[in-house]
Amino acid sequence: MSTPSQSVRHAPSETAPPAADGVSVPVSPDPPAEPVVRRSKVVLFPGLMEITRSLLVVLVVALFILTFIVQPFRIPSESMERTLLVGDFLLVNKITFAPAGQWGWLLPYRDIETGDVVVFHFPPDPPEHVVKRVIGVPGDHIHLEDGLAWVNGRRLDEPWVVFEPAYPDDFRDSFPTQLYTDPGVDPRWWMEMRREVREGDLVVPDNEYFVLGDNRNFSRDSRYWGFVPRDHIVGRPFVIYFSLREASSTDFAQLPDDRLGQKNDPWNKIVDFARWNRFMRVVR
Repeated sequence: MSTPSQSVRHAPSETAPPAADGVSVPVSPDPPAEPVVRRSKVVLFPGLMEITRSLLVVLVVALFILTFIVQPFRIPSESMERTLLVGDFLLVNKITFAPAGQWGWLLPYRDIETGDVVVFHFPPDPPEHVVKRVIGVPGDHIHLEDGLAWVNGRRLDEPWVVFEPAYPDDFRDSFPTQLYTDPGVDPRWWMEMRREVREGDLVVPDNEYFVLGDNRNFSRDSRYWGFVPRDHIVGRPFVIYFSLREASSTDFAQLPDDRLGQKNDPWNKIVDFARWNRFMRVVR
């Protein structure tokens, strides 16, 4: 039994028009066009406009950070030793103690607390900045015995305090006192202080703070010029980002010895210009 033949349809091939003799000649299709490759233009040397635009962006960002977020400072005196040394460079957080406003739920704002290290405008000379530690907040009752602080009837735990050798000073060590014995005391503060004393304690008024230096015997602080208003406080130092090796006026001069001069090597002089162990140290 034979099966019917199946017809197969072939796609018609392209042919050229019939030639004169009536024979059709097949024509091959045109080859596909090659894709066009676009090459990016590499600029090795940016123009003046690009450089200016980049510098302006960097400048705006830096100004924003220095105005609203952090600010660098350098320690010039020994009043906060051993927490902060002469030659330390600090970054100060200006957000923490700023007024919370409508962003209080988002940013880490908080109130100033006892024990906080703060940078503030110096009350007797506001353009100048000073760094001290908060000992009394509004409403606290404060007095000092042998240089140690008592707050609201209890001695404050002060692991940060150092007492370098110094001459006895009743005004400095037994504060407040009714005797005007120190010529370094601001006369206006002396009059104000007498009004704020209650039963031997100094009472901190509203919106003001009592601050002391950690180097208790060598610090000109609230004992000598008064309270720090709340709006004078700039922020809180949070890190030491660099520290130059500079001498403090309270350091004892060491006698020369007869050791061989390895420390006089030029390389040691280059390396020892900074306190590398204080690099990026957190301030507490």
